[in-house]
Amino acid sequence: MSVLTAFMRGVTRLNDFVGRWIALLIFAMFAFLLLEVGFRYLLNAPTVWTNELTQMLFGIYAVMSGGYIMAHRGHVNVDLLQARLAPRKRAVLDMFTSVVFFIFTLALLWFGIDMASESISGWETSYSAWNPWIWPVKLAIPVGTGLLVLQGLVKLLEDIAVAFNLDYYTPEATESEGEQL
Repeated sequence: MSVLTAFMRGVTRLNDFVGRWIALLIFAMFAFLLLEVGFRYLLNAPTVWTNELTQMLFGIYAVMSGGYIMAHRGHVNVDLLQARLAPRKRAVLDMFTSVVFFIFTLALLWFGIDMASESISGWETSYSAWNPWIWPVKLAIPVGTGLLVLQGLVKLLEDIAVAFNLDYYTPEATESEGEQL
């Protein structure tokens, strides 16, 4: 079982690493928007690239952070029933609801790979005045979804371990578990 535990820890560490680096994009987006405001209103010389670049960075930020958020239990959760259940029963319920998660994320992964490969093969651009490549943004969709699917698999393995009292996993509280309402 040490291979399984190593896999689970490795996926979580990878998502933690990616999430922490992706979070730094907030500072770049902030700087570009401030730059645009300065050029537009102080120098009366708006740029053609800052808004589009900020939107592209935000798209990458959004799709690449899913695995990190899941690893830290930060996704929005409607837990009307879950909050009242014991941990083992909650894990069993999560095992059943993970079916919906995997249907959605695997479909997103499948179609994201298709969309990204088509975009890369044509070196797709935005066709705006600035006309940057947008294939890196589209490539982030299957990469981020793949990380989310892997973290979902880790969550499912954790739920199986808790539900069946298996010894390959002992739950630990994460640094920043999501708040419960």
